[in-house]
Amino acid sequence: MSEPQSDIAVFERLWGITNELRQKLNARFDLHLDSATANLSNYSDQKGEIQGSFNAYTGSEIDWLVHQWSHKPQSDFNYVRLVIWLGSQIRVPHLAFEFGTFGELLFYIDYIPRTDLSTDLEYLDRYYEPVNNTYLHLQKDIRFQAYNSRSTYIRQVFSPVCLCFTCGIGDETLTVVSSIAHSMIDRWLTWVDAAETVPESERADLSQRDLFLRRTIAERDPGNENAAQMFGEELTNKLVVALWGGDRR
Repeated sequence: MSEPQSDIAVFERLWGITNELRQKLNARFDLHLDSATANLSNYSDQKGEIQGSFNAYTGSEIDWLVHQWSHKPQSDFNYVRLVIWLGSQIRVPHLAFEFGTFGELLFYIDYIPRTDLSTDLEYLDRYYEPVNNTYLHLQKDIRFQAYNSRSTYIRQVFSPVCLCFTCGIGDETLTVVSSIAHSMIDRWLTWVDAAETVPESERADLSQRDLFLRRTIAERDPGNENAAQMFGEELTNKLVVALWGGDRR
């Protein structure tokens, strides 16, 4: 078993993973910072004990990208999020990464579906079958325990191969999680490059579905309750709105 890491080392490791993923996105996409979230680029709780940063980006191919962190020094609380919502020009799944520590590591990595997987079997086989072995392997790995959200809605949003697990915090498990995260984004980037273009006549409906999903996930996330306790209702509401892009110009 690898040695546990200090709180600052864990934060830097998790934030570093998402920055490595961002570098791959920056090399592929033209992105610019959206001014709607400028007031959240630095935030904190009322006591100034928990610091955070929220930034959202848009581009010609990406409709909304969120890169966020929260960290309480001298504690085991860290939270890092990187979520990429594609535009309606292609139907490749969206991609989400979330890493949080509360004594142990909770990680969530998933390709967010953009169709009904129970009927669109071609979509299921193309985008989710390749992750099935990873999902099954983690289920059998005694270092990782499957995590189930207490929210009915959030559970049904998860794909069949959603990687949502908890584990102890150490170099060994963080290395596994980092490797999986990179493989997920590398595979996703090949899908984006090879994707068929969505007909113009279907893009409005797809965009509307994406926005509804993004907003509902943000508003129904059970983690909002914990956020309100840490940051207060007002700041939490601002973060939730920013997460789905409610204030974008």
